[in-house]
Amino acid sequence: MADISELAPGAEKTILLLDDDEPFLRRLAKAMEKRGFDVETADSVAAGRAIATARPPAFAVVDLRLEDGNGLDVVEVLREKRPDARVVVLTGYGAIATAVAAVKIGAVDYLSKPADAADIVNALLATGDDLPPPPENPMSADRVRWEHIQRVFELCDRNVSETARRLNMHRRTLQRILAKRSPR
Repeated sequence: MADISELAPGAEKTILLLDDDEPFLRRLAKAMEKRGFDVETADSVAAGRAIATARPPAFAVVDLRLEDGNGLDVVEVLREKRPDARVVVLTGYGAIATAVAAVKIGAVDYLSKPADAADIVNALLATGDDLPPPPENPMSADRVRWEHIQRVFELCDRNVSETARRLNMHRRTLQRILAKRSPR
């Protein structure tokens, strides 16, 4: 398990926590403070951008979907202002397409909610050579299929007809799949 004490002496321990779920944000802020981080919180894309511009932190935990936009916008600003920042993207709406987008713009990891503070710290402090441990509850085959369909759907700009054509399935079948909740 990674620990903030493993950082070089004098290393900056500032962290931005961006989430619009206030109870979760408060709990995470308290947990990160206990682990030695200097915490700054924001609950909107606008507030997150302002902090990333004025005082770019060394670490950030960013929720993907916020009331006023997409958390990836804050990741991009943070990458411009501080290329060495380590960013973890959190979301309750896990999909492979969004994970790929997050990593492409510079996030070091992508975690689905609910993620506990230990998982987040491990992701933030992991070095390039460290491989995460295998998941305790890996995705089911149904979930992997659903994730693939969601990825192709996103890549086709959410066009049902084009997605159905590329997946070689009937359009109505695809619509029924998209209307259902994701499998576990």
